[in-house]
Amino acid sequence: MRVTGDESEPVLLHTEGRAGHLVLNRPRALNALTHEMVRRLQEALDAWEHDPAVETVVLTGAGERGLCAGGDIRAIHDDARDGDGTASAAFWRDEYRLDARIARYPKPYVAVMDGIVMGGGVGVSAHGGVRVVTERSVVAMPETGIGFVPDVGGTHLLSRAPGELGTHLALTGARIGAGDALLCGLADHHVPSAALPDLLADLAQLPAPQAVERHARPAPPAELAGRREWIDACYAADDAEEIVRRLHAHGDPAAKEAAETLLAKSPTAVKATLAALRRARRLDTLEEVLDQEYRVSCAMLTAPDLVEGIRAQVVDKDRTPRWSPAGLAEVADAEVERLFAPLGGRELGLRS
Repeated sequence: MRVTGDESEPVLLHTEGRAGHLVLNRPRALNALTHEMVRRLQEALDAWEHDPAVETVVLTGAGERGLCAGGDIRAIHDDARDGDGTASAAFWRDEYRLDARIARYPKPYVAVMDGIVMGGGVGVSAHGGVRVVTERSVVAMPETGIGFVPDVGGTHLLSRAPGELGTHLALTGARIGAGDALLCGLADHHVPSAALPDLLADLAQLPAPQAVERHARPAPPAELAGRREWIDACYAADDAEEIVRRLHAHGDPAAKEAAETLLAKSPTAVKATLAALRRARRLDTLEEVLDQEYRVSCAMLTAPDLVEGIRAQVVDKDRTPRWSPAGLAEVADAEVERLFAPLGGRELGLRS
């Protein structure tokens, strides 16, 4: 996608023919979402819903690297470490409401998931009605690596992926390409990146389904399809230690590699993520899952691993987080249960 030289406007809005375009415009930060960006996206969607000239909404990212790498986790780190958490809670409140809005938007919402799409980037794209990936797409929910839990409706999406693929992706934070994004239900169409300019031009003139179908091509193979046997068998357990035991015991080297990846993540986040996924399977709507995720996100602000994980991965970049507790066996069930406790008057309150 095109690079803009001026990042003073973090979300660029323009219309072209029948399409309204939302362009995330922080390319140097890989278009990471700020609270201001969330508000601007919401305002644009509100305005365009009632504008008869806008028949389709199109989301893209500025720069050459990707749509969106997630939320602005440096700001969350600073708020959790030095503040009282209210700024992060307010950001998540508006972000999750935006994700729910996108999922229910009454006009075609086309998300161009070219390049890196992670965390909050998944939230503003994978809930859309028309989700386009390319051969350059790299999709992930990597939250357990920073001491956090998949949010932005990620546990809703991943809990509904075939078999236990979503559990594997959520616990390990594994990155997947276009074929696996389609397999896991995170995308609908594969369009070669070279065809994106023509796709955007057609969206100005044609109904969204017709424009996308004109440029859609077979996706690269889904690598996870050949791993379903061990993924479904090992991740079917509802206990994180048992999942690791099964992965280590399985003969496939990829299963052992997955176990080692999982063990490098925050133990508290891994157990909380597994619990969140299993609970999400029993909830009927995205809104109910977002309400649950909001509880967990706010609670994680008071756990030590979030600050430590962001420090290690993003601030100091030493890649050696010191998790507390350090191992899965040391994470008490009561601590996991605490993360799901109702918030009283501070609930997100999306469920009807």
